[in-house]
Amino acid sequence: MKNRLPIDAKTGFDVNDDFERFAQRNEIYCRSEWDPEIASDAARKFFDGHYMPHARARKADGFGQRDYALRNASWHVTNVLRDLRRADDDRKEGFFDTFSCHAEGWDEPYPFDSPESGTANLRRAAESIGVGLMGVCEYDERWVYESRFSEKTKQDKPVDIPDDLPNVIVIGEPMDIGLTATVPSALSGSATGIGYTHDTVVLLTLSQYIRNLGYRAVASMNDSALAIPLAAQAGLGEIGRHSLLITKEYGPRLRLGKIFTDMPLLIDEPSNFGVRKFCEICQRCSSACPPKAIPASAPSRTPHSVSNLKGILKWTTIAEKCFRFWASQNSDCSICIRVCPYNRDFSRWHNRVWRRLAATPLRKFMLQIDVFFNKRGRMSSRNWWRS
Repeated sequence: MKNRLPIDAKTGFDVNDDFERFAQRNEIYCRSEWDPEIASDAARKFFDGHYMPHARARKADGFGQRDYALRNASWHVTNVLRDLRRADDDRKEGFFDTFSCHAEGWDEPYPFDSPESGTANLRRAAESIGVGLMGVCEYDERWVYESRFSEKTKQDKPVDIPDDLPNVIVIGEPMDIGLTATVPSALSGSATGIGYTHDTVVLLTLSQYIRNLGYRAVASMNDSALAIPLAAQAGLGEIGRHSLLITKEYGPRLRLGKIFTDMPLLIDEPSNFGVRKFCEICQRCSSACPPKAIPASAPSRTPHSVSNLKGILKWTTIAEKCFRFWASQNSDCSICIRVCPYNRDFSRWHNRVWRRLAATPLRKFMLQIDVFFNKRGRMSSRNWWRS
C-alpha cells in the first residue's frame, strides 16, 4: 500500500510514511464495548436510551418524553435493518458490517455505451430515489479499515469488501437545519436519526439498482471504511476544523454512506471552495465545544489516542472528551455543526454570496459578519414544537 497518492494534491491530504490504516475496534463507540477507559454506566445508558423504556426523560427543555419519542422513532427503521442478523450472525449492519439484505440482481451487466452514459444514468436514478448529494471516487485502500470489530467476541474480524471493486459512490443525506438548532437536546438527535434513516434507504435502493443492472455493489454506512476522506475525494466537500465534511450545499449538516462497485463510472474531481483557509482563522466550533474536544491550534500529525488516525496532518477531535459529553447528556451532540458559519440555508442567494466571499481574502471580514449577524445560540425545543 502506498501512503501517498496523486489524489492527495487535489484534496490537500498530507499523508506521511508513519500512516497506518485504522482498525475499527479503536473507533470510540466500539471502544465503549471493550475498553475500560470508555466503557461506563453512562455510556451504557446512552445507548439504551435510544429505546423508550430507557430514555430517562426529564423536565429539562429538549429532554422530555415527546423529544425522546421523536428521536427514538427517527432511528427505528435503521435499527430494524441493523439488527436483522445481529443475534445469529454477529452482523451489526450499517455500523460494524456492510449491508447484506439485497435481492438477487441481473446475471449480465447492462451494456452502457461509456462510463459517461453509465454515470448519467446512475445520477438520474439517484435523483429519483432522493439522494441529497452524490460523488464518485476511486477505491482507496488507505481509508478501508484494517479490520472490523466483532460485537460478539470483542475481537477483530476481516473486512468483507472485495478489493477488486474499483469505484466508490459516496452519498450524503442532509440533516434538518431546524432540529439541529436545538442541540444539545434529545430532540436534536432526531436530525441525526432521520439522516441515518434516509441514508440507509437510499444506500439499499441505489445498490440494489446497480445489482439489478448486473454489476456488483456493496452498501456501507458507518462500517468498514472511513467515509469522510472518501467523500472529499469524491468531490462532496472539504474537511473542517471540527473534522467533519463541509459541503457547498448543506455545510456540515450531512450523514454519509458509500457503495463499493464495479459499475463503470466517471470519477469526480475533489472540491475546493476555501474551507481550509477559512477554518484556519475561525474558532467558532472549538470555542463552543463544552468538553473542549475540538482543537483551537493548527493541524497536527500527533494523534490524541488510538481513536485517531496516525500519520496524516489534520485537525483531530479528542474522541474521548466528545463521547463522554454525549454520554453525560444522554443524547448525541452536534453543537459544532450548529455554530459552524457554513451551517446555512444555501438555497438563499445572500448565503451563497457569503460562501463565495468566504473563499477570498475577505474571509476574515465574512467571519466577522457571521459573528455579528448569526449568534448561533441554541433554539428552545419548546419553540421548535410550537413552530
